[in-house]
Amino acid sequence: MTEGRLIVAIDGPSGTGKSSVSKEVARRLEVGYLDTGAMYRAVAWWCQHQGIDLGDQAAVARAAETIPLVMGTHPDDPRVSVDGIAIDQQIRTSEISEVVSAVATNLAVRATMKKQQRQLINQIAEATGGVVAEGRDITTVVAPFADARILMTASEEVRMGRRSKELAIDSEATRAQIVERDAKDSTVAQFLTAADGVVTVDTSDLDFEQSVEAVLGAIEASTSAIAGR
Repeated sequence: MTEGRLIVAIDGPSGTGKSSVSKEVARRLEVGYLDTGAMYRAVAWWCQHQGIDLGDQAAVARAAETIPLVMGTHPDDPRVSVDGIAIDQQIRTSEISEVVSAVATNLAVRATMKKQQRQLINQIAEATGGVVAEGRDITTVVAPFADARILMTASEEVRMGRRSKELAIDSEATRAQIVERDAKDSTVAQFLTAADGVVTVDTSDLDFEQSVEAVLGAIEASTSAIAGR
């Protein structure tokens, strides 16, 4: 493990279960948790709150550098707040889901977020002995140094079904939020196929508990391989 700390990086497209599974894995490993996707959503919300046009890439990039963002890092309470305002519910709305790609595909924002995310990963790991960080480019860009790097995936049909049920919206709205957003975000981040050294966990035919066990197994295999070198 990295300096006695366990760093786990999990990425993948929407609807694979990576957020709920990552939180449960962090609980069982008794380490911290970081939802990097929520950071992009928070920037999108902050820009709207401040009246910043998401099409103005320079202004959005400046907002990402100065946003007073606080990320909760306990898997039981991963709250997100900006300028003292709890925005956990606000950043999960369809309105934010429909516009967050404008932030996530902004390369200047991604550069800023990468620095912040690496700092948080190190801080959380130092404080708790480890971290499970999940998002869309964690295994390849943000934390390629992680002890375990996992790509969670599932068929498009399964992913749409899960997200439609989760958000209580129809299939066409779900397609817009999942398939179209993944297509946009994949232009700047690799999260649809596993890079070298990244373990793929396909959850298409797995329930929640099986998905958690599969990820824990992948972590055990990865850390055992490191120890055996």
